[in-house]
Amino acid sequence: MKSTQLTTGSPEETKALGSKLGRLLWPDSVVLVSGDLGAGKTVLAQGIGAGLGLTERVTSPTFTIIQEHSSGRLPLFHADLYRVGFPEELEEIGFEEYYRRGGVLLVEWPQRLGEELWPEEYLEVELEQLGPKERRLTLTAVGEKYEELVDNLASGSVVYEGGRQ
Repeated sequence: MKSTQLTTGSPEETKALGSKLGRLLWPDSVVLVSGDLGAGKTVLAQGIGAGLGLTERVTSPTFTIIQEHSSGRLPLFHADLYRVGFPEELEEIGFEEYYRRGGVLLVEWPQRLGEELWPEEYLEVELEQLGPKERRLTLTAVGEKYEELVDNLASGSVVYEGGRQ
């Protein structure tokens, strides 16, 4: 397990960091995003969507639990578990299938997953408000591929398919 902290000074910077992250993700990636209401989880998700090349707008799926976006290089399965009362609700809708559908599964409020549905490998991003616009993002990698991802983001250089930028 590897962890690093990054700070952004505006929603635009948080979105840009999400975009870098989105460009690095691969099929069946799992990103667990936590933080208080208003911490910037949806802004980060919008950035990840931009990095995946999505053409549709990414919004919080609070009332639908999962929104599927398929216009990018990989599909984005954006789950918001804020209103989920029990992990059994997720089992009933076949939530586990999203781990193996070839896209990126982004889960807001992952603490509501429950032990049975927690992934084996993932990137956890915890957002914390430091000021009106400033955010601290703690990235914790569980699994070797996610550790490499955190190294790339922490180094400030991002590896794209065409090389380093």
